[in-house]
Amino acid sequence: MKKTAVARYLTPFIKEDLKKKMIFIGGPRQVGKTTCSLSLLGVAATENHNAYLSWDDIGDRQKILNQQLPGGQKLIVIDEIHKYKNWRNLIKGLYDKNKSHIKFVVTGSARLDYLLKGGDSLVGRYHYYRLHPFSLGEATKNPTLSDLEYLLRFGGFPEPFFLGSEKNQRRWQLERNRRVVYDDLRSLENVKEITTIETLVSVLPERVGAPLSIEKLRILLNTSHQTMERYIQILERLYVVYRIPPFGSAKVKAVKKEQKLYFWDWSQVVDSGARFENLVASHLLKYCHFIEDTQGFEMDLRFIRNVEGKEIDFVVLQNKKPIFAVECKSGERALNPAIQYFKDRLIIPKVYQVHLGKKDFGNEETTGRVLPFIEFCKQENLI
Repeated sequence: MKKTAVARYLTPFIKEDLKKKMIFIGGPRQVGKTTCSLSLLGVAATENHNAYLSWDDIGDRQKILNQQLPGGQKLIVIDEIHKYKNWRNLIKGLYDKNKSHIKFVVTGSARLDYLLKGGDSLVGRYHYYRLHPFSLGEATKNPTLSDLEYLLRFGGFPEPFFLGSEKNQRRWQLERNRRVVYDDLRSLENVKEITTIETLVSVLPERVGAPLSIEKLRILLNTSHQTMERYIQILERLYVVYRIPPFGSAKVKAVKKEQKLYFWDWSQVVDSGARFENLVASHLLKYCHFIEDTQGFEMDLRFIRNVEGKEIDFVVLQNKKPIFAVECKSGERALNPAIQYFKDRLIIPKVYQVHLGKKDFGNEETTGRVLPFIEFCKQENLI
């Protein structure tokens, strides 16, 4: 894989929407939000620009609070402003006062969609985008198996992806996790047991892909069920992990309460099969968020499992209806019997079983199709 800087997939959509509203960009720490925003200002990530204001910078913070915007700028980027308690009213005032001659981009390393709830002061003034790590389709136009193996190995976050060094990757992961837990968490949440959350982050990778047991986690870390659930929610809001719920109905005896957990940085998952499943989950979530953020369809990523243990790893919903389902197998195996069972009963138009090999057989619209993950990405035009 040729590891050179690429224009981010959201850039043209953001440019178009900026003509009408301000733009909010959320996403994990170090996923490339600042680089994407600076590209809108016409500068590289290594350069400074006085139209870029960060709440983490003391000088910039004072300018923001005093509403002293740099003069002569048609676009202003404000980063990490969500760490300020009254940020929504502050942004509203800046936008309403200057919207006739200044465009605004607001970025943050926490779920801005969650933080925007509880007040309507910004309704109708913005579009929200979620920036994801590099996926196979974004990283290279004509991917090969070696490209996929590289992405599995180093993940999709720009710094370890471009460096391609396991030593640098380990150091980056350690530093990033500590900054999220000790900096981002403290600035957004009232949590006393910081070390418990740090331990939680370290034990969650081995639980990727299986139904997540809050009960087992709370026993392991000696806390209450309610507290453990809150800790997981905090990690979701900080873009460390995400969970997907089940899909189904009484006709297939579908489970209702189980959830599966995945990491935004799939390279943190040690087990090779679970890491591949996490990569597939992240590609599908990126696809769902992209369609929802750019086209306005209600998208959802779920899994299918019944009380008898039959399961399909993922199903993508559009406006609450399944459009395709995906089963993950690291090897070139025969079609999972559960595919036909669920496809007929839940009326799923297309079902795929993806793998890391070369075999391609079956039909996604009838019995289900077994195919390489690379071909599946092309088939469904994943970003």
